[in-house]
Amino acid sequence: MVTILEVNETNKMIEQEKLDVRTITLGISLLDCCDADLDALNRNIYDKITRLGKDLVSTGREIELEYGIPIVNKRISVTPIALVAGRACRSEEDFVEVAKTLDKAARDTGVNFLGGYSAIVSKGTTPTDEALIRSIPAALAATGRVCSSVNIGSTKTGINMDAVKLMGEIVRETAEATKENNSLGCAKLVVFCNAPDDNPFMAGAFHGVSEADAVINVGVSGPGVIKHALEGVRGKNFEVLCETVKRTAFKVTRAGQLVAQEASERLGIPFGIVDLSLAPTPSVGDSVAGILEEMGLESAGAPGTTAALALLNDQVKKGGIMASSFVGGLSGAFIPVSEDQGMIDAVNRGALTLEKLEAMTCVCSVGLDMIAVPGDTPASTISGIIADEAAIGMINNKTTAVRLIPVVGKDVGETVEFGGLLGHAPVQQVNRFGCADFINRGGRIPAPIHSFKN
Repeated sequence: MVTILEVNETNKMIEQEKLDVRTITLGISLLDCCDADLDALNRNIYDKITRLGKDLVSTGREIELEYGIPIVNKRISVTPIALVAGRACRSEEDFVEVAKTLDKAARDTGVNFLGGYSAIVSKGTTPTDEALIRSIPAALAATGRVCSSVNIGSTKTGINMDAVKLMGEIVRETAEATKENNSLGCAKLVVFCNAPDDNPFMAGAFHGVSEADAVINVGVSGPGVIKHALEGVRGKNFEVLCETVKRTAFKVTRAGQLVAQEASERLGIPFGIVDLSLAPTPSVGDSVAGILEEMGLESAGAPGTTAALALLNDQVKKGGIMASSFVGGLSGAFIPVSEDQGMIDAVNRGALTLEKLEAMTCVCSVGLDMIAVPGDTPASTISGIIADEAAIGMINNKTTAVRLIPVVGKDVGETVEFGGLLGHAPVQQVNRFGCADFINRGGRIPAPIHSFKN
């Protein structure tokens, strides 16, 4: 049980330290919506999402008012559409019509985002998968709330390099298709290795086939809370530092557990997981980089950054796992450049490069996230960056992802505005040496030796 004392302590963290519940995400299975007729498929999808999701936003607001816990976003995730729409969608244009249906359902339920315009191609790509992937640029240009993801590898299967090559091209095409809006479509597209089935955070959320018909997942965030706690132990040894992070993460996760329980009970939908991820915002004081600097780094990106982030990620998970029986999703620390003012400042002062960010992804909760790069970055270079991140995930048996934004018309040193939680970002330098011959080999990178555990 969550006690009133915990609620009161949580309220203090909300008022003074920027604690929030980043999202309540309603996961919905669309497998029973399959139909060979496109109109019937779209009708089935719309009806099920609006039926199950009609009270999500109002319930979230009720919980906010009753407990005083800000819930920043209300979101929906659905079964990967490549698995749902194969019988009805015979062209890329058909898939775009499904994306528009998802967008209409998102608008009519009032949610901020809907994830699941997705394909899982870690070992191979079906014609349906390829049609959906090739439709992504048009789909994201034609919709406002739909988010897309593609899983191109896993520790068990290796890396599908044909899909990696294709996704480099798709990211570029998405940037072009949404260039009138600072290539914003790429902010709603993420490429994964080892994608989890229960992630409540966009753009990578989808409702995995192993999930129930509907489920409530909650994502909690609290970089400001962790930083405030660490201010009280400046100069103390690592044992004290770790214990402070762990205890604070426990308290933050309890707030998420409370919201998840309440939402589940009021909506009559089973509780899934709490994802404790330190997801920053552009607000000053709500920064993962700020935590690293509070630990003793002159700037995020300085020597010691990877060690500090590894410590933070591990202690957050240790504290969170004791606070809830069901911690899942990504859980750890996000390092999205555009959404973290401390990371932006580190890039601008020259302390944080793309290569250092890649090193940090070895120990963080996800990967290269919300990074603006020059609009003329070649598709093969984007594919190479995706392959590097996928290799980190595959070898280390962890989730990694890439959400790069090649901003059309922008070059290194310029700044691009995305707005809202997506913030703004400096355009970062990309390694100028090519990898096209490597990417063009095609085929699959085999799974690592340690994947054979049966």
